[in-house]
Amino acid sequence: MTPVIALVGRPNVGKSTLFNQMTRSRDALVADFPGLTRDRKYGEGYYEGQRFIVIDTGGLTGDEQGLDLEMARQSMQAVEEADIVLFLVDGRAGLTAGDELIADNLRRSGKTAHLVVNKTDGQDPDIAASDFYSLGFESTFLIAASHNRGIRSMLDLLLPSDEEQQEQDRADRYPGIRIGVVGRPNVGKSTLVNRMLGEDRVVVYDMPGTTRDSVYIPYERLGHQYTLIDTAGVRRRKNVREVVEKFSIIKTLQAIDDAHVVILVIDAREGLVDQDLHLIGFVLDAGRSLVIAVNKWDGMDPEDRARVKEQVQRRLDFLDYADKHYISALHGSGVGVMYESVQACYESAMAKWPTNRLTAILQDAVAQHQPPMVHGRRIKLRYAHQGGSNPPVIVVHGNQVDALPGAYKRYLENTFRKVLNVTGSPIRFEFKAGENPFAGKVDRLTPRQKVKKDNDLKQGRRPKKQRQKSVKR
Repeated sequence: MTPVIALVGRPNVGKSTLFNQMTRSRDALVADFPGLTRDRKYGEGYYEGQRFIVIDTGGLTGDEQGLDLEMARQSMQAVEEADIVLFLVDGRAGLTAGDELIADNLRRSGKTAHLVVNKTDGQDPDIAASDFYSLGFESTFLIAASHNRGIRSMLDLLLPSDEEQQEQDRADRYPGIRIGVVGRPNVGKSTLVNRMLGEDRVVVYDMPGTTRDSVYIPYERLGHQYTLIDTAGVRRRKNVREVVEKFSIIKTLQAIDDAHVVILVIDAREGLVDQDLHLIGFVLDAGRSLVIAVNKWDGMDPEDRARVKEQVQRRLDFLDYADKHYISALHGSGVGVMYESVQACYESAMAKWPTNRLTAILQDAVAQHQPPMVHGRRIKLRYAHQGGSNPPVIVVHGNQVDALPGAYKRYLENTFRKVLNVTGSPIRFEFKAGENPFAGKVDRLTPRQKVKKDNDLKQGRRPKKQRQKSVKR
């Protein structure tokens, strides 16, 4: 499950600066005066392949009134949503009464919080943090957010690094194939979940926003174990105003990460809209297999059906590997067939391929269409092996791979997908270059070769290539 990290503290202690560093963005405004941030701000970050969500909050003082009281409520709501709470303090200002009040509120919340002493640059970090040890936090981190110092070591300890252990924990809690059902509000996600289960397991009502939290439902069908994940609808950011809805969106993004296969539900009556494409982007960024379900297909005129099919095929041309089903979740037509696509997607996402087979496919692809030449030298791709699953990762070794154009990478992806029969799942490629054995060495001419070269230059002749001795610098 994707960790959620909340940043809390007094005004002007560097929360927004840390937010920008952790998300590698400039989304949060930063200025040298307190009270700039008022609402909660969400961002995504990645560290060593681990995805996490960061919440930037307004400053707390402990005795808020008026507008500051609303800001404080927003901050405490972020604490409730978070898995990890980072309590930022100012190492230059030292311990204040406001820090003590915030620490007391965090202890009452029952959340495990970590103390982060910021602005330790230009002074002894241990001396800067000495005043704050009296707050009684078990873990303390010393950072300088503006200089990106100490953040990596902090994330090393805060974020779990054993992805295999995380996957095993999820498998123990939710057995079988995990199927996430996502889409915009009121497109029929909960109706589809009930139809796939064969019972009214989740609440269905003709009003957007009925589902607020992600619901995990383990069950068995024809001897196979599944876990269905019903999620809240995701609207455009400008339309999201309620606090609960923001929390629901976080849960939906976490459900996408937890799933093996994601079913994106589209409303056939409204057609494919931009928000559907944004959700597809979330799924592809997470590397999850995808099945498209165009719902509310019943009762439509043949002309409207043809128009919707043409729109889906045209705008989702880049998803030609994903199965598309035209269904009616209310009446059950076309729902049972989706299990075949889900099974194929899961097998493709979790497949294991031997190195010799992947290398043979790579060599055949190169023989049929060679990589381009760069600076007069041909790019060489030597061998390939598998680097992970869900999504499948193929590692290709060669030289000058940094100069490999995107068109050739897409050619390799299409070739591997066709030969390996990968359905519904994206394939990720990693290209690694071998070490240059002549790196760090310089060619030097012998005295005789230098005389020969000077004579050739004086007579206007192009010097012949000499056999040179390579020596280390």
